[in-house]
Amino acid sequence: MTRTLVVTGGYGVLGRAMREAALADGLDVAVIDHAAGPSAPDGVLELGGVDLTDAAAAEGAMAAVIDRFGRIDALLNVAGGFVWQPVDAEPPAWDRMFALNLTTALNATRAALPALRRSPDGRIVNVGASGALKAAAGMGPYAAAKSGVHRLTESLAEELKSTSVTVNAVLPSILDTEQNRKDMPDADPARWVRPADLARVMLFLASPESRAVTGALIPVTGRV
Repeated sequence: MTRTLVVTGGYGVLGRAMREAALADGLDVAVIDHAAGPSAPDGVLELGGVDLTDAAAAEGAMAAVIDRFGRIDALLNVAGGFVWQPVDAEPPAWDRMFALNLTTALNATRAALPALRRSPDGRIVNVGASGALKAAAGMGPYAAAKSGVHRLTESLAEELKSTSVTVNAVLPSILDTEQNRKDMPDADPARWVRPADLARVMLFLASPESRAVTGALIPVTGRV
């Protein structure tokens, strides 16, 4: 039986890399995003215009996945956002960062859990951040939100140890994206993490072969 992966934030750079890697492995893929993104390849279920900060919207999206594929075997919580902002900045971005990074992961997870529990090898893979382990100046809102993702990962992994579902997170550093190259023109992108490489790590964690790993926060930092 073909495994079904759900990728939130599926129209972003990492989401697209994740989708391509999963398709290359012959998996069924559903992508969920708040935006109405570009057309995906045939066989991919596209769910654009979904606000995952709304629990009911998350439940509706997962129901659509089950209606199409009959199952959910892995949830990859890629949806998120970033802002650099000092603590005393106005207007503060704290609520927005928590909504985009933590609330989306929580709502998607809660909506997918019943189906994941039914899978012989259910998997949840969250995207944390290496920058949340020790926050630099201006990283307060983002790092605090990603720290919440780390704690969610650890707690849920403990709660699900009696089931077949594992929960892990990857902690990337700087991704090699067009926007990051524009924002940091003097940096060496060869030292950053390629989205395709991060996607392969996540795909392993989403596979049956990763059954011995749960509750892990895995640095994927390139050579930064």
